[in-house]
Amino acid sequence: HSSSSSAVPSPDRLPSPLPMDAFAFSPAPSPNAAPFPSASPSSRGHRFSIRGPRRRRPLPALRSSAAPSASHHDVVVVGAGIVGLSIARHLLLHTPLSVAVADAAVPCSGATGAGQGYVWMSHRTPGSDTWDLAVRSKQLWEDLAAEMDGLRAGGARESLGWMKTGSLLVGRTSKELATLEEKTKVLSQAGINAECLSASSLHALEPALCVRNDGGAMFLPEDRQIDVFQAVSLIEKINRSYSPKGRYMELYNDPAMSLIRSEVTGRVEGVQTSKNILYGRKATVVASGAWTRSLLHSFLGPNSTLDIPVKPRKGHLLVLENFDMLKLNHGIMELGYVDHQGDNSHSIHLSSTSNKDEHDAASISMTATLNTKGHLVLGSSREFKGFSREVDKSILKSIWDRAGEFFPAINNVHLDIDEDKEIRIGHRPYMPDGKPVIGFVPDMSNVLIATGHEGSGLALALGTAEMVTDMILGDPGRVDFTPFSIENRFSGTA
Repeated sequence: HSSSSSAVPSPDRLPSPLPMDAFAFSPAPSPNAAPFPSASPSSRGHRFSIRGPRRRRPLPALRSSAAPSASHHDVVVVGAGIVGLSIARHLLLHTPLSVAVADAAVPCSGATGAGQGYVWMSHRTPGSDTWDLAVRSKQLWEDLAAEMDGLRAGGARESLGWMKTGSLLVGRTSKELATLEEKTKVLSQAGINAECLSASSLHALEPALCVRNDGGAMFLPEDRQIDVFQAVSLIEKINRSYSPKGRYMELYNDPAMSLIRSEVTGRVEGVQTSKNILYGRKATVVASGAWTRSLLHSFLGPNSTLDIPVKPRKGHLLVLENFDMLKLNHGIMELGYVDHQGDNSHSIHLSSTSNKDEHDAASISMTATLNTKGHLVLGSSREFKGFSREVDKSILKSIWDRAGEFFPAINNVHLDIDEDKEIRIGHRPYMPDGKPVIGFVPDMSNVLIATGHEGSGLALALGTAEMVTDMILGDPGRVDFTPFSIENRFSGTA
């Protein structure tokens, strides 16, 4: 392919890449084409504080009279959430390849920044399609934490917000306890350290937690918790250490506009953003979370029959800073959270007043963690509301009330949502079949997708990054790729 007329900066002066969002894109038959029309990013999920300034929003793509600058890389990653950044990190650490990451916003402005930081096995099922990936990814997080512990005084706690809390999956009825007993047995047989606790044993571990006498919990002492903002900061720092070597570039607030294809072969050669042309000699990876579907539609054009049905599943989390009315020793979630992921029956459901669409119903399950700063983080909700970022006070009240059913001490506390509360809102990339999409786009030998992790993006990020790297290199991989393949999994348009 002929090179662009734009000057190519030397590798050590390359700016950094950004994750991509869903925008109006037009095909780019030639990198010498005129700049694309401006496009504003679609509304993305942000973590923000009601009482303070919001996190920086994506900036609109500006029309520029200057030709976009071009740079050459081995791999271009579209998306700077935890999955996209982790893919870049793995490639940089384990291959000689150079990487550019591009995003329409900034890290932690989407689903990544709106999570609770679970690296848990308690809500997973041995033998399921995602089991091996979850086991491998957790091991990779453990390895990274051990590496950080060996490198610096503050260790993994300071660099990752790493906490060896263990997890408690809680049931309040004899029926739920029976489910937990069976789950404990299955996990133990799969090699997970799991123990089923009676109500009295549970009370000894978590005095503030109240379940009925016929309730109890499953305890996984080796489950871990991460502060996602610290983890992202660490991964960015690792990635940026390769910039002086000409191997890494990140471009934030620079939305992807189109794929660049060879005029001769039609092969994808890179990505055009609002300001840059990023050539990817070996591969282009789209890891744009809930925005991947519309982004692919724009990339592939109206004649494409491929439709990956990932869609945004909105969630709220409530963060109470320095909340001393409740002390937790472990990460806690109710059994309903497991079903909640698949819209089952244990969690409570709230009907939407906006319309009667069944997908607008919100489900609430109790989750509770303390982070390294001592803040109480309560969740969680799931609902299909498109990309709405609006704070729903009825959802927050339901989260608070649901927590009060498990922690009676907070029932005496008045919650003023408008004061001194941090609300996290994000859009999980939901897949109807419950598993991520990781693999090559059919008939496009050098374009990969990595999305659909729903609420497990953080937990599965490192395993996904290893898998994508193996795919790019043509290696067999430690985890079977087959369950996550696009091939024969989706067809037609929605």
